[in-house]
Amino acid sequence: MTKLLLATIAGLTIATPSFAQKAGDGFLFRVPSGSWTFRGGVAVPTARSDVFGFVTDQLTLDRSDFSSAIFGTAIAIRLSGRNDIVFDASYSNVNRASEFRDWLDNNDQPIQQTTSLRRIPLTVGLRHYVTPRGRAVGRFAWIPARRALYAAASVGMMEYKFAQHGDFIDFATLNVFGDEFVSQSWTPVAHGAVGLDMDLGSFTMLNLEARYTWAKAPMGSDFVGFNRIDLSGVSLSAGLAFRLF
Repeated sequence: MTKLLLATIAGLTIATPSFAQKAGDGFLFRVPSGSWTFRGGVAVPTARSDVFGFVTDQLTLDRSDFSSAIFGTAIAIRLSGRNDIVFDASYSNVNRASEFRDWLDNNDQPIQQTTSLRRIPLTVGLRHYVTPRGRAVGRFAWIPARRALYAAASVGMMEYKFAQHGDFIDFATLNVFGDEFVSQSWTPVAHGAVGLDMDLGSFTMLNLEARYTWAKAPMGSDFVGFNRIDLSGVSLSAGLAFRLF
């Protein structure tokens, strides 16, 4: 999916900038001071730490089961013709029902539980446009480009929650018991992204973005013996961006 989006972005970007308007049609009276984006897409965690290995080995879960929808918003403030500072927030959450693969309870019934993963990164970073976003015409007009390709990098904090509730096995006694296990905290996060803004009119753009997020966090006291949880992953999104003046 990532390769497909990158190929699409590359195909839409041409060597010389293409501008959205013919002479005198659709120009703006001043350069935008920034933009506000609302987006949605899919988040695919890498899920490579040992807690994910444990639940996918013991329960009827796969790593792909932790993929989910993602929603986000970003406010970009123009620093120069090619650079913005960006404040970004996103939200993803998934709940999956499962049961133990190789065990039944005393009534020969499945031992069932639900596993959930929530991630909320809040970041600030820089966005650099590889191609021009527009061009000035005289002193009072600015014409946005049809397409503008960018790369971005951000850092911040992520709030996460990994939780399980339902029935479990005490492997020391083989007794089945009901319980809830939660690991929830804040941890540092960073991400890199490539994206494309496509002009839809004087005030709106279509935004496409591919992002990779890096984050790990210690597990809570309910998960004794596990290493840091892997919260990294890829996300692909599309949305609308509105120019600010």
